[in-house]
Amino acid sequence: MYNELNVPEGSAASLGYRMPGEFEGLSCVWVVEPRNKETWPGCLEEARGEFAAWVGLMRGAVEVRVVGELEIETDDSWVRDFGPIFVVRDEGDGQGGGIACHDFHFNSWGGKYELRGKDDVVPQRIAKELGVPIWVHDFVLEGGSIDVNGRGTVMTTEQCLLNPNRNPGLTREQIEGKLHETLGTRHVIWLPGGIAGDDTDGHIDDVARFVSPGTVVAVSAGEGHPDYEVTQKNLRALRGAVDQDGGALRVVELPMPEPVFYDYPDGRGQVPASYANFLIANGHVFVPTFNQAGDDVAMGVLEGVMAGFTVIPVPARWLVVGLGALHCLSQQQPAVGGCAAG
Repeated sequence: MYNELNVPEGSAASLGYRMPGEFEGLSCVWVVEPRNKETWPGCLEEARGEFAAWVGLMRGAVEVRVVGELEIETDDSWVRDFGPIFVVRDEGDGQGGGIACHDFHFNSWGGKYELRGKDDVVPQRIAKELGVPIWVHDFVLEGGSIDVNGRGTVMTTEQCLLNPNRNPGLTREQIEGKLHETLGTRHVIWLPGGIAGDDTDGHIDDVARFVSPGTVVAVSAGEGHPDYEVTQKNLRALRGAVDQDGGALRVVELPMPEPVFYDYPDGRGQVPASYANFLIANGHVFVPTFNQAGDDVAMGVLEGVMAGFTVIPVPARWLVVGLGALHCLSQQQPAVGGCAAG
């Protein structure tokens, strides 16, 4: 299939492409319906029901494209991690507007599971369907491990991107260089790590998210919560961080749910429930909820920090049994020349 693709000469950054912030305008959102009984043991139908309800809500804000409807086969549903990562070249940048995407190597979250060959080539299949340029990389990167502000800063965790099960031959500086070359960024914010129950080695989308170019919401757990220490470390790192221009960030604390557990066949217990696993789409924020009192508190925090956005709670008690939630189950395709929505 590689020979049939439009592979540009030169890096994305050298050609003027950047990865927009999720809060900028979207063309559509790509999703894959829950389908793997091993991922949702004993609750696949319940997870499908929550997924269908969420997609119905999303269709009022953005076009939703289901990967399977294009006859593209997948091994599982985590399109955030194995799907294309889109970049845009804005109108008025001197080179003409346009959209392209990256196909990073997907190694099943550091080899924790069997290799998933169908998932690994999904970006190429979508690029061919859309007729957009694509860069194909050996570099291992999952979409859930990065978050950008669209102005030159990318945020990630040391636990994930510096893990020897991802790109063991590369230094921190070389990893930063690869991010900048592909995402059009020039500054990296490194946070220590991720939450309990997360099998991805600390994806950022359960930890901290940009909601505007200069504002980050970051999860904060109370004393006695399993995530208290790591969330405090992350908050300290964020409060000492700056953006691409050296400016201080506004950091807003987002509560963590009380720990959520499930009786897995293999004996695992806690699931990675986090209100940070939301999806921003054209002035709407779809937030996973877990039938807890903290759900309303989290909604209130996001409503307060994202003025002009409509915050929509989405039941995800069964979806998160698969070890991910709304952000993990989606991948946004930005609108060319998109601007901040809301």
